[in-house]
Amino acid sequence: MVNHLSEYLTLMAVFGLAAVAPGPDFAMVVRQSVVHGRRAGLFTSLGVGTALLFHASYTLAGLGFLVAHSLLAFTVLKWAGCAYLVYVGLKTWSAPAVQAEPLDAPRTPVSARRSFALGFLTNALNPKAVLFFLSLFSTLVSAATPLAVQGLYALSMAALLVSWFAVVTLFFTGRAVRDGLARLGRGFNRITGALLIGLGIRIALQKAATVP
Repeated sequence: MVNHLSEYLTLMAVFGLAAVAPGPDFAMVVRQSVVHGRRAGLFTSLGVGTALLFHASYTLAGLGFLVAHSLLAFTVLKWAGCAYLVYVGLKTWSAPAVQAEPLDAPRTPVSARRSFALGFLTNALNPKAVLFFLSLFSTLVSAATPLAVQGLYALSMAALLVSWFAVVTLFFTGRAVRDGLARLGRGFNRITGALLIGLGIRIALQKAATVP
């Protein structure tokens, strides 16, 4: 009989460590928070968490195995993710400098829908996220665990991810941090833009890997 509590705690511990590691999701949330404000950062965070539920849905439906073992699917996803991050990175590079303005009046307003879509696509188009989620469930979750319980695991992971990026958003939209970044002028945009482009290139260089 599967000990669901032990399985759950192990899964969340491993996922939690991976969630706080900087990557495309982190870079996008920081970029949105600093450039567009707290509201945009929070909706971007929600988009990232929703993308995780998207990965969970097709994984639990049995399609995740096919995606992970299809060279064509992996290649298409890889280049789509690469192109997306490079595109956003180039736009960030050329964006106007961040200014120290009130948190409730961001200089460059952006819709909640657009912020959500940026977060969702950043995670959904990352082949590393696809393989990581599938390998995590393949190695840590028993095949005997009911789908409903696995669904609850995925909801908890999504909630943890959104909560973490909400904390990141609150930090980077704080007055002291925002004022410090404003002093960098366009330097912040150049740094985050180069980071996003670099992450896109890194995705392009990834090779397909099998999942146990």
